[in-house]
Amino acid sequence: MDQSFLHNCLFFTTNRLSRAITKMAEEEFAPTGLTPMYGYIIRLANGEPGISQKELSEKLYVTPSTLTRFIDKLEAKRLVERKVHGKTVLIYPTSKGADLEDALRLASKSLHRRYVTLLGEDLAEQLTVRLESASERLEKP
Repeated sequence: MDQSFLHNCLFFTTNRLSRAITKMAEEEFAPTGLTPMYGYIIRLANGEPGISQKELSEKLYVTPSTLTRFIDKLEAKRLVERKVHGKTVLIYPTSKGADLEDALRLASKSLHRRYVTLLGEDLAEQLTVRLESASERLEKP
């Protein structure tokens, strides 16, 4: 059977790319004891203490219910805390979460360096820009 359709399928190729970059990211974030997504949540909370849960979900492109589960786990680890103001839930880093900032930055930089080394600077930048643009177009109703 001809399987060339797989190599011309955006669904298949982006999933393949996603698995490869996720594996790299998990390896680079492993020294922090956190997954990449948890690391990025903490970095955003450290950079903007009191960021709303709604804004976090929008920045990370995850549903509010998924983010709630992530925040629950980070709260259990005492890395962030929620404060409710009316109907708005605000996320603050704890001192333990703030202490991870340097390690999280290092993990992010190591990940970037690793894929730039493999792809080359131009391709890495072009791919990031094009994927961002394609995502925006596909998300429009």
